[in-house]
Amino acid sequence: MLFKRSLLQELAATAIAAFLVLQGIVVAQRVTYYLGVAAKGNLASNAITTLLGFSALKFLPMLLSLTIFLAVLLTLTRWHRDSEMVVWFSSGLGIAGWIRPVLTFALPVIVLIGLLSLFVTPWATHKIADFREQLQSQDELESISPGVFKESGQAERVFFVESSNDLGKTVNNVFVQSNQHQKLGIIASKQGFRELQPNGDVFLVMTNGRRYEGTPNTTEFSKTEFERYAIRVESAEMKQEPVSTISKSTSELLKDHSPANIAELQWRLAMPISAFVLVLLAIPLSFVDPRAGRSVNMMMALLIYIIYNNLLSILQDTLAHGKFSLLIGLWPVHVFFLLLTVYMFYRRLFQLPLIPGLPKR
Repeated sequence: MLFKRSLLQELAATAIAAFLVLQGIVVAQRVTYYLGVAAKGNLASNAITTLLGFSALKFLPMLLSLTIFLAVLLTLTRWHRDSEMVVWFSSGLGIAGWIRPVLTFALPVIVLIGLLSLFVTPWATHKIADFREQLQSQDELESISPGVFKESGQAERVFFVESSNDLGKTVNNVFVQSNQHQKLGIIASKQGFRELQPNGDVFLVMTNGRRYEGTPNTTEFSKTEFERYAIRVESAEMKQEPVSTISKSTSELLKDHSPANIAELQWRLAMPISAFVLVLLAIPLSFVDPRAGRSVNMMMALLIYIIYNNLLSILQDTLAHGKFSLLIGLWPVHVFFLLLTVYMFYRRLFQLPLIPGLPKR
């Protein structure tokens, strides 16, 4: 049918545009966050890309859910605004006739959301946790960023490098300040590099530099010039953090029926279910009332989306702490919004206002 083909084409184009915008917002937010952490010296700059990739996979189910919700809403809103809906309604097509073509577009994405939520997102979350533990176990040299002062874990040394080259293997204009045995030591060299010994010891090797050593608040300082000077760098101990519930695989959640695991499992199942309900809700919600303005339904849609997800999050936390029945789970939220969807279809089917007491449109 002509209207179905036209609708599917516009839904796909709108979904692609919406996804790119939302993905760009998420990437920009995460890049800003990781750059801020790296600027403080708590994260190596070469780790940003890896963490960014895992974060993109982690938030992908939520992004896809919001994408198809906005795609259906924006497309049908434009059809209402440009009076294209009037043409289809006058030809005998009711509002319920839009459910099948909309679901034809949305169901493959909803299935993808379910697979991502059940399998890919936990894997990405687990990888992020593992990668952060590996970063914490790195020696202090690997977390140094050019142009940033970096203090060692025991506050005995302060490192500074002006720039790096050769893919970060060589650094230029190295400055090291140390406080050991009540002596202040300052080392400045033109170049430096990291050297790993066969026994696993790590050294910062500096070339063509000077070393000053003396007692603070006195004039007793000595100066030494060197061609090669090495400082042994201590490696941090890798801390084994307990595995969080959100990073457990779905099979692990099914094996242990604790309240926290059941709540997490129901949250993962809630992603595709909520996407299905929101897509249906977008059909009657897309109606544009000329007297109310074009942006009212969009604001209402975003408000409904936020309330839906927040209610799911609140109820999940309640389930995890054993304060609500695990058998009922998150279904009260889904049922409420599904009933809201049926109600809005009913109001639109009989051309009634959404709020009783207001005049018909």
